[in-house]
Amino acid sequence: MKLPQIQRREVQQLPQWEGIPPLLARILAGRGIKSPDELPLGLDKLPAPTLMPAIDQAVALLLEARQQQSRILVIGDYDADGATATALMLRGLALLGYPTPGFLVPDRFEYGYGLSPEIVELARREADPQLIITVDNGIASVEGVAAARAAGIKVLITDHHLPGAQLPDANAIVNPRLTNDPLLHNLAGVGVAFYVLLALRKALRESNQSGGDANLGNLLDLVALGTFADVVSLDRTNRILVEQGVRRIRAGKCSPGITALLKLGNREPSRISAQDLGFVIGPRLNAAGRLADMSSGIDCLLCDDPVRAQQMAEDLDSINRERRTIEQGMRDAAMHEVERLLQRGDLPFGLCLHDDGWHEGVVGILASRVKEATHRPVIAFAPAQEKGMLKGSGRSIPGLHLRDALDAIATRNPGMLNKFGGHAMAAGLSLKKEHLGDFTAAFNQIVTELAPPEIFNPVIDTDGNLDDADITLANAEMLNHAYPWGQNFPAPKFDGEFEVLSHRIVGERHLKLTLGLPGTRGIIDAIHFNIDVPKWPGKIKRVSGIYRLDVNEFRGQRTAQLLFEHLIPL
Repeated sequence: MKLPQIQRREVQQLPQWEGIPPLLARILAGRGIKSPDELPLGLDKLPAPTLMPAIDQAVALLLEARQQQSRILVIGDYDADGATATALMLRGLALLGYPTPGFLVPDRFEYGYGLSPEIVELARREADPQLIITVDNGIASVEGVAAARAAGIKVLITDHHLPGAQLPDANAIVNPRLTNDPLLHNLAGVGVAFYVLLALRKALRESNQSGGDANLGNLLDLVALGTFADVVSLDRTNRILVEQGVRRIRAGKCSPGITALLKLGNREPSRISAQDLGFVIGPRLNAAGRLADMSSGIDCLLCDDPVRAQQMAEDLDSINRERRTIEQGMRDAAMHEVERLLQRGDLPFGLCLHDDGWHEGVVGILASRVKEATHRPVIAFAPAQEKGMLKGSGRSIPGLHLRDALDAIATRNPGMLNKFGGHAMAAGLSLKKEHLGDFTAAFNQIVTELAPPEIFNPVIDTDGNLDDADITLANAEMLNHAYPWGQNFPAPKFDGEFEVLSHRIVGERHLKLTLGLPGTRGIIDAIHFNIDVPKWPGKIKRVSGIYRLDVNEFRGQRTAQLLFEHLIPL
């Protein structure tokens, strides 16, 4: 047993920022904050909507739809970002004085992702729209947009995914990836939709139309949830959106569905952190899109009746429990294959896994789990609905842009991939099963070419050692709530050695410890989840590890504890 390589964030000089405790100042400086001017997360610090490309065309299209009383249909996506963006657009347009639009989310198993010609035909049959608004999708829907335009339907695309070589011929495309302006570059799909609503409200206000005084801040709970759950980079713009949404949830100013989902996860809304959005609500919302129909998740976010919202949240929780059961079986099979490859000394740099019994709705989360265990880019495949086809979902590690890797494979191997798309860290694709062997070799080859060798050696960044005097409940509470921590703005973690006063196994696989703090003559409880029990000795005098300072709540009592992510006996 050994720890991963540790790299401490170096802070040359501790900032002296008024009102910021030294511990927090050190942590913020370690994340690149150079000035106290960068710290405030008020809405007045948001970049202006005018920085968004084609925002004026989008507003003009929406104003025309309002004037003509056009039938509007929102086409969403089946993940948490798409679900929150759909609910946001519906709630937002209603606040701005529009008749509440309809919405449609493609069944991932029957139609796949995005605005396809088949979805356009389904939309015509069910809603007969005059304007389609896509949220969190559409930038790659060249054929679908063409089908809509041929049918006389106008199209507004709002998306944040990387554009391909050809853009759809939509009436307007709002996507921060079409500009090099860094201030909006990392918005999630729900963030892009929110910016469209902000620009529309401004136009309504300037023309003295109803809806111009609407409080769109009431929708920030949805923006925060979708942003965090989509694991986009928490740059300052996204930190503002998440922080403002979390504040509203803590104040009870959020949709009943979000409140119900938090309580099902045993979280008190008044004390939540940003991480609770991703780890408590996100999986329950995503489960609907993975196993069933995301419409049920969107309905929960749109429901204003607390009793009905609670029922909907319980249904989502039930689906999520089923997802966990399916995922565990898939993970066991995947890790068995990984162990086999490791024993042969044949673990590829780009790892592809497949099983005919896997569920296509769960391969994304499976890829994420295997990536965490192997520190390799991973693509997991399952049979698609269409006979002879496979659906793949991939997750990457820092240093390898996954969508670019797929693009390179498609360029070198015409016809190998049916479809692909995504981000640097996550992507999806489909291909014929007969091409899987060739793709597996091509993926490993392209990863080997594109990725610097050093990225495959896991390095854990920490904030260094935490003095005994700093291990307090007050600091644990402060660090949990001071800022929204997330992708590229990670939660504080520390490394150090401790004396073990006592330890025991709880819940079959979790190590519970009591540690000495000689610097304060105190003690601290600690826990390390999911250990390999047979590998741990019966007697432990000292341990070394990487941990977070956390809050443990038990029978109404809140105490500080160390939550170890990596731990070894000394």
